[in-house]
Amino acid sequence: MKKKKDDIKDLTKILCLLDEHYPRTESFLEYDEPWQLLTATILSAQCTDNRVNEVTKVLFKRFTSPRELANADPRDVEEVIRPVGLYRAKTASIMGCAAQLTERFGGKVPGSLEELVSLPGVGRKTANVVRSHVFSQPSVVVDTHVKRVSKRLGLTDTEDPVKAEYELMERLPEDHWSRINIQFMSLGREICKARSPRCEECFLAGYCPKNLKREKTCH
Repeated sequence: MKKKKDDIKDLTKILCLLDEHYPRTESFLEYDEPWQLLTATILSAQCTDNRVNEVTKVLFKRFTSPRELANADPRDVEEVIRPVGLYRAKTASIMGCAAQLTERFGGKVPGSLEELVSLPGVGRKTANVVRSHVFSQPSVVVDTHVKRVSKRLGLTDTEDPVKAEYELMERLPEDHWSRINIQFMSLGREICKARSPRCEECFLAGYCPKNLKREKTCH
């Protein structure tokens, strides 16, 4: 996707408005140590951050290190994380990930994308969350909100999250790579919803091709 001169001006305005409305840069997931963010992000698949935070308060108090989690009885872990859904598969993922962290990395979370995605339950999205918030490495995290909002704004032109990640890295200045997930997630939850977007309330309505197309239709 090539940049156009008029796009650059609009993109600058869009990013300024996002920074103004959503200045937050830290993760919505609560954690104290890197392995906890990695674990929480795995658990967040198809689940709300609030629910994950409720569960991890119990999980991290009960299992205080990757080694303890890896050596736990799977039935005990399943019981704790049951509220996040898909709890059997997620138990296998977080315990397998904890075991690999313990055996291969001395209990430490690696910083490279290649090493992170080699861990059980860790894909590019999870890896980029960790790289962004733990290692301060500029990384674009594409979840359902980012994919939807970026496509509606015309910043991406794909349903594939990996392609969307590369398109956003091409379009966005590097200093916005990490923060765009928090901003688009917030916008997607509050206004740019999947089924009933509240375009009349959106501060980006004037820059949204979808909204402009709707206005032309109405007139």
